[in-house]
Amino acid sequence: MKLKIMSILSAVLLGGCSVVGIRTTEEPKFRVIESDGDFEVRQYEGYLVAKTTVDADYEESTSKGFKRLANYIFGDNVKQESISMTAPVMQEKESESLAMTAPVIREMKEGNWEMKFVMPSEYTMATLPKPIDSLVILDEEPEKKVAVTRYSGFMSEEKFESNKNRLLKWIDEKGYTPVSAPVSAGYDPPWTIPFLRRNEVMVEIK
Repeated sequence: MKLKIMSILSAVLLGGCSVVGIRTTEEPKFRVIESDGDFEVRQYEGYLVAKTTVDADYEESTSKGFKRLANYIFGDNVKQESISMTAPVMQEKESESLAMTAPVIREMKEGNWEMKFVMPSEYTMATLPKPIDSLVILDEEPEKKVAVTRYSGFMSEEKFESNKNRLLKWIDEKGYTPVSAPVSAGYDPPWTIPFLRRNEVMVEIK
């Protein structure tokens, strides 16, 4: 039932993406600083997000977090205003910590997952409708340098962990320092052909 709800919500909200992976939804602005196969270093401009935290495992928190944020952009806000969907949808393990003597990673298995929807660039914090649900928080992401690796197929916690470790190893080999927990980012609805799906793991670096 949870997966069914998740699929329906994803299908409606990410309707700007097609079965063949052509995307028309807005994304945060960035420029590519370095490219190395399926790894990139990007410089992102600042952007606004709506975020929520769920105390559950990866799959359950994905379903609950997505539904909560979807309600907000569908009109569960003080203006009863619909907000356009953008990409990607981001998910981060709040309790995860990075050992700065990378590539060793320490993870706290218990803890919360935080999900974020990027808000359209037309809004400011002053004009963005305030959520009715107190569990939905509006926040501003500052300009940042981010290392990214891309993979296709369906998202899962196992794939996130595997690609996270690949990215952290690459970051260490390149001499960068990770300064954030790894973030899981998805760009496509469930009907997109698996090998054309765009999934990413992101880590802020310096």
